[in-house]
Amino acid sequence: MTELSLTDSTTYPRKVLFVAGAGRSGTSTMAGLMRIMGLHVPQPEVVADETNPKGFGEPRWVVDHHDRLLKEALVQVSDSRPEAWFETGRVATREQERIATADWLESHFQVSTELVVKDPRLGWFLSLWRVAAVRTGATPVFATMLREPSEVVGSKQTYYANRLGSAHLAASWLNMMLHTERGTRESVADGGRVFVRYADLLGDWVKTSMHVAETLQLQHVLHADSEQIREGHRFVDPGLRRMSQTLDDLGLPKRLHELTAATWDELNKLADPGGDTPGVREALDQLREAYVDLYEESAAISRSSVVAAEQRIKRQRGVAPADHGPRGADRIPHGVRAAIPPSVRRGLRKMAGKERPADQ
Repeated sequence: MTELSLTDSTTYPRKVLFVAGAGRSGTSTMAGLMRIMGLHVPQPEVVADETNPKGFGEPRWVVDHHDRLLKEALVQVSDSRPEAWFETGRVATREQERIATADWLESHFQVSTELVVKDPRLGWFLSLWRVAAVRTGATPVFATMLREPSEVVGSKQTYYANRLGSAHLAASWLNMMLHTERGTRESVADGGRVFVRYADLLGDWVKTSMHVAETLQLQHVLHADSEQIREGHRFVDPGLRRMSQTLDDLGLPKRLHELTAATWDELNKLADPGGDTPGVREALDQLREAYVDLYEESAAISRSSVVAAEQRIKRQRGVAPADHGPRGADRIPHGVRAAIPPSVRRGLRKMAGKERPADQ
């Protein structure tokens, strides 16, 4: 990083850095550092609390926007269902949502030419934000945070009092990370993406931030001054990495354990110089397919538990909701369907009673 440049920052090209990744994986630290280095976090922000005392770096509008869309899609923030990507894709491709998102970005480009947008829900709506950025004449770039899945699970259990168990949290991590990687591939060519280990950011934030800035051409960071760097040193606390448990400590089912470990190994390669290769992406595609198969098998076996839970809810409500039937694949935009593994599409056809005969 250099001393303050005479370059007029208002002449920098428009760019939006989207910080993605599972919750509790270091996304707040990355967004906070980018803010210190000169990128603009659209205001107002979510207020810091005891779970994140140094702040979240999350625009309030973005969180509310995502919450509304997730509620409409009936998708949880930490959702382990592969088909949840169909549902978020369905609402994200609506033209009114694209217009609202682009208008919001445009209003904040009046403040700065380089923005940073972060929210753990962001992964569900990558295509929405990419389209919105392009409509404003900006280049969308992505930084995905990587943290040991056992640490992510432990942190969520500690700070969010999650009662769904380690297996669910590990599965939702897999679902989010495998699809986030797939959803940011377009940026390999059109603007850039980086994968950043949380441990690397805490260990040497200057070196790691410079790598991000050089790869994504973030001009404010490249021209940060010495006072900004000093503030960054005050901001980063290596003690933030408080979780020390390993994957073995989670007691996961064997196949889930294997898939989680293998996915973590492949994602780690993406964070190495020159590691974002076709071979790694192919391996991650295979892991995504394997996770979908595992989830479908588990869902088929546990269907009785789901039915029983639905019946309890109906009894508590005192009503019998109408059977709306499965949502047809024809309601899902083609671009969204194309990014979903074939096995998911087969599963949806089975649920809809539309499985093709073997001879067709």
